[in-house]
Amino acid sequence: MFSKVLIANRGEIATRIARTCKRLGIETVAIYSEAEKDSMHVQACDEAVCVGAAPVRESYLNSEAILQAARSKKAEAIHPGYGLLSENPAFAQAVHDAGLAFVGPSPEILRLFGDKVRARLVASDAGVRCSEASAVLDVAADLPRLADEIGYPLLAKAVAGGGGLGMERIGEPEALRSAIERCQRRAEAAFGDGRVYLEHYVDRPRHVEVQLIGDSSGKILALGERECSVQRRHQKLIEESPAPIFTYMHDGESVREQMIAAAVSIFEAVGYQNAGTCEFLVDADGRFYFLEVNARLQVEHPVTEMCWGIDLVELQLQISAGELLPIELEHKLPSGHAIEARICAENPAKDFAPSPGQIEQLRWPLLPVGSVRVDAGIGPESTVTPYYDSLLAKIVAHAPTRHQALLLLDRALGGTIIEPLVTNLSFLRSVLADHAFRAGQYDTDLSQRLTRSLS
Repeated sequence: MFSKVLIANRGEIATRIARTCKRLGIETVAIYSEAEKDSMHVQACDEAVCVGAAPVRESYLNSEAILQAARSKKAEAIHPGYGLLSENPAFAQAVHDAGLAFVGPSPEILRLFGDKVRARLVASDAGVRCSEASAVLDVAADLPRLADEIGYPLLAKAVAGGGGLGMERIGEPEALRSAIERCQRRAEAAFGDGRVYLEHYVDRPRHVEVQLIGDSSGKILALGERECSVQRRHQKLIEESPAPIFTYMHDGESVREQMIAAAVSIFEAVGYQNAGTCEFLVDADGRFYFLEVNARLQVEHPVTEMCWGIDLVELQLQISAGELLPIELEHKLPSGHAIEARICAENPAKDFAPSPGQIEQLRWPLLPVGSVRVDAGIGPESTVTPYYDSLLAKIVAHAPTRHQALLLLDRALGGTIIEPLVTNLSFLRSVLADHAFRAGQYDTDLSQRLTRSLS
């Protein structure tokens, strides 16, 4: 195992990775921008290095400064967390070239699954159903013909996209060209890659993902599924496991088994190593379609950890250090139900606009240890800046049944105070109180429906 790891991230995920490293006796190095020298993740690590000014491209995306920090502190590995550089193949390659371990998949795998069109081909070759889609659009593309062949409604998507950024729903031919152009501009701005393609839009789907992990022996293990259908702007707010969609769906257990088998087949086809997630959309008739692979640790990984009694970060570190998955993991079974809520500094009444500011009062819920988990990136006097993602913390509840987990999470959210910031705490509780959500019969339109009631 490594003796020192640099954590190339910030906020709650950097703090969470540091927690596992500390338990394993691994020294940690934090990186920080000039705006976050006193942040929680810096305090959670043994050492820290400033990697640049506040803007993210000058600090947390400054790969050369991060590599220099790792070299100067004699780190043996770099854990990228999620977001930022976690799925950047050039950064992963640079880490390897520097003689360090990258805690994640290989640069080749990142390059493959970072291209959404190529990823769909891998899934299709593995026999997994994909929605109708175009190739990468070029200037000579006959857009009206392509759109008619795929069928409206459509979704314009960035080839290099992630996190729902830049996606455009297209409902009629008149909006086609302008929507594609907007998507191209956003893709170029967000990813430095303006390539886009068209995909058939699955109306009001369920969003279900399978957690997988693989080692150098070729072994791929599936650690259950999570449902992530509560979203705003195609970005998740609440996640739970097991997915409630399968509890009321006709032949739901069979569909779950088929989805997990499909995910495993995709990962086996490419010799995937380390943690990753295979995502699917499920339509009203119970058909599931491959969406994408997230070749990294997910924001919502604690849901799986609580159900399975494992530490995914520890497994990631072991695999990156050349170890194989423990044999006992093959025989492990999940227990109970877990549900996670993302607490963000944003205003649901204003289309979830970011709401930065100074925290003056902070209180986390006082509930049973082991039943409620708080992964936070803020402290009592933290300043939430406008430079970075609005995620402040995640609260996860685990109980024998879904109903009990919902009640426990609601109590936990009710016992949380983050003032005077505007947050989505009340909105999250309104989701938990919603009849359709409580019945487990909701879809990706739920958040929009509740948001419309605020206006």
